[in-house]
Parts: sequence; C-alpha cells; structure tokens
Amino acid sequence: MVIDTLIKLFNRDLNKLKAEITAYDSETNLWKIDKSITNSSGNLVLHLVGNLNHFIGSVLGKTGYLRQRELEFSLKDVPRLELLTQIEETRIMVEQTLKLLKQQDLQNDYKIEVFKEPMTTEFFLIHLSTHLVYHLGQINYHRRLLT
Repeated sequence: MVIDTLIKLFNRDLNKLKAEITAYDSETNLWKIDKSITNSSGNLVLHLVGNLNHFIGSVLGKTGYLRQRELEFSLKDVPRLELLTQIEETRIMVEQTLKLLKQQDLQNDYKIEVFKEPMTTEFFLIHLSTHLVYHLGQINYHRRLLT
C-alpha cells in the first residue's frame, strides 16, 4: 500500500534529519551561510517542519497549524534541542495523519492547488517526500563541508 510506504519513507527521512542535525560538531554551524548558500541548515529544518505541518498536518489532518513561512527563513539561532523536538513532533504528526487516510483518499484531488493545477493527494504526498529528501541532501552536504 502506498500509505504504508509513505509512512516508512517519512519516518526514515525525518529520523535521518534528526541524525544530521545531531551530527553537527557545533550548534553554531547549523546557522552558517556563505557566498551563494543563502539558507542555513537550521532554516532548512524550520522550512521542512513548517512545510509538512502545513500541507500534511493542517490540510489533511486538520491540526490547526498556522504556517508562518517567512519565519522559516528569517529565524536564527533556534537551539538544536528545539529543532530536534520540532522534527520529532512533525514525524509523529505525519505518521498519525497518514494512518487516518484511506486508499481512496490518495486518488482524490489534493484540497488546495499548490502548483496552479489539480493533482491527486498521492502525487502531492510523494512530492512532499521528495522535497524532504532534497533538503536533507543539502543539509548533509552543508554539514560535511563544515566538518
């Protein structure tokens, strides 16, 4: 089932995100930017947490989460422990929300048009998973550059 696969992928990748953030040798390095790298790993974490809490939590799970996207990129120096807590809370929310979905829900149009055209919920959830992995790769590369 696609839902079970998505749960496994989101759990795997959000746990990997926690591992990446933990692996930074300095909490200060989470917030470093340089030259053409305009987003720190800390801001990418805030962005991923906001993105998933909005598109999965609020839209599909009706959690009431209110996204403040501009803060995802403007907040600085959020403590590592707080980032790890937010990632774990997001992981739990994603799993709980996806478990509520039925297979037919995946074939329905996603409730909002994100890309200016209709798409199925299944398509968008897969997109959200690949979006997470895209930024996870950036964070991994950023960390290794600074280590």
